[in-house]
Amino acid sequence: MSAVGQARAYPNPREAAQALRTGECSGVVGALPFDLDAPAALWEPVDMTVSTEQIDPIHPQRRGVTVVAREPEPAEHMRRVASLVERIRAGEAGKVVLARALTLGTDEAVDPIALAGAFASGNATRNAFAVALDAAGERYAGQWIVGASPELLVTRRGREVFCRPYAGTVPRSADPVVDEQRAASLRDSAKDLAEHAFVVEFLRERLAPFCADIDVPDQPALLSTGELWHLATPITATLADPATTALDLALAMSPTPALGGTPSDVAAGLIAHYEGDRGFYGGAVGWCDDEGDGDWVVTIRCVGVAADRHRLTTWAGGGIVAESDPAVELAETTAKFATALRALGADPAIAAESD
Repeated sequence: MSAVGQARAYPNPREAAQALRTGECSGVVGALPFDLDAPAALWEPVDMTVSTEQIDPIHPQRRGVTVVAREPEPAEHMRRVASLVERIRAGEAGKVVLARALTLGTDEAVDPIALAGAFASGNATRNAFAVALDAAGERYAGQWIVGASPELLVTRRGREVFCRPYAGTVPRSADPVVDEQRAASLRDSAKDLAEHAFVVEFLRERLAPFCADIDVPDQPALLSTGELWHLATPITATLADPATTALDLALAMSPTPALGGTPSDVAAGLIAHYEGDRGFYGGAVGWCDDEGDGDWVVTIRCVGVAADRHRLTTWAGGGIVAESDPAVELAETTAKFATALRALGADPAIAAESD
């Protein structure tokens, strides 16, 4: 879909949802932050076009990209993982998603729309997004969030609802034999299956107040992107009240334990303690029309583009549970950086320097 112009900004996402339900606006597009009490970048567009056509892929442009900063440094990330594992084993939480970020500098200015096309070129479904963040206020003036999320938070068409949560990840290999072995290890991993179950059960609970029927398969499917294998579960449901919009559902389900943890409030507090403010990473991007239909994806495999178009931030996280190993968790985040770095035309190996 595409949206042009801004008729009205909605930094408060709940006001946007209310405006949709009452017919005060013709549609809403934009981004939800990880912390839903922070300003959202939602707005009513002057023109919104919903299309089933895939985004035009653009071969990534080779450009000079340097790592300006790692937050935190690899050794500190592993220390944080070890600290969280201790707290989880002590019963403080069930799962907490811990992320780290790379601040990047580019020698050429980045065009957010072209970058979305580069993200789409590495995605079999041509799924990518580019969202201006100005509606969130002065702090985000001129900034964008751009990426290709593999994780569908929620789709609503009429009374039909569909979700496809991801949780549990291993890097792919260019060697077909090794790649198959890694896929099999993920499919049979008790740690990753437990992490995935947290997310599925959370979404089931959050859908229950809105839906009369919820169908959840007993076992997750094994799906792949260009760089990673994932565990994913397709969830279908039927709305009890057709007045419930896609944005209502997105607000009820975001952030999911795939980016937050369980219990949700405890995990959010621990994330704030270790990471600080995530901004829009781990939130959701999407749209909702005046019929209540819409699509929202989890804001991962993405890049934050600064107003100067030369400074960028990309994030990667992993679910920490009692069985987590700090070195393995570090390697998972390094592998996840590859999607954004390839779209930028950079060598993914720069993410691993000093690791």
